[in-house]
Amino acid sequence: MSEVPDWSEYRAAHPGARPTEWLRDAAEPDWSAAVGHAFARACNEGAVPEAVMRRYLVQDYQFIGAFTALLGRAIHTAPDLPARLPLGRFMGLLCSEENTYFVRSFDALGVAEALRRDPPLSAAARDFRALMQRAADSPRHADQLAVLCVAEWIYLSWARPARDTRPAEPFWCAEWVDLHASPYFEGFVEGLRAALDREVLALDAAGRAGVRALFVKAARLERAFFDSAYDESLPAG
Repeated sequence: MSEVPDWSEYRAAHPGARPTEWLRDAAEPDWSAAVGHAFARACNEGAVPEAVMRRYLVQDYQFIGAFTALLGRAIHTAPDLPARLPLGRFMGLLCSEENTYFVRSFDALGVAEALRRDPPLSAAARDFRALMQRAADSPRHADQLAVLCVAEWIYLSWARPARDTRPAEPFWCAEWVDLHASPYFEGFVEGLRAALDREVLALDAAGRAGVRALFVKAARLERAFFDSAYDESLPAG
């Protein structure tokens, strides 16, 4: 974790700063390493080796169950209907368009059915899934938002610069960029940030420390998860 002070000291040193900026700075150097990861750069260029993409998608697909549970819990703990609606719309996208993307990519890349259902998981995938469950079990809306915000904001940060330049092929790279660089997704991430900003400001010092710990750990695991796509000890289809 980088040496970033607590929120009150950070705000004094950075007038006008948002709590999510404080959290992002606290997550360095893992945040920048994830955003600038070799996998992210290669995906933006349509140049991920097929074995790496198969390994990445096989592992990432195992998050859908835990991620939908986390989203569902965030919907439940949200303070009102306006806060629930964007999360519900995103749940619909995850369970339709994004899930279909995985199935189509698996088919095109020749991923065996057994690996789609129950592959051996990397340590990063296991730990990230456990972190999602931990956040989902919390009664605090801010805890769910912390993990959701890391997962989606990092992807927007690396995919958005390639919105208009990424190659059309292979589709498993191009469409993965499109899913995470669209104006809709950009707006959704901004909504997550705004909601997390409000929640952090309403917490006491202990609550903020808890949210910070979740955010920092999620960023570290996101970086490790991208690393695991290049781990040749994991099956790649």
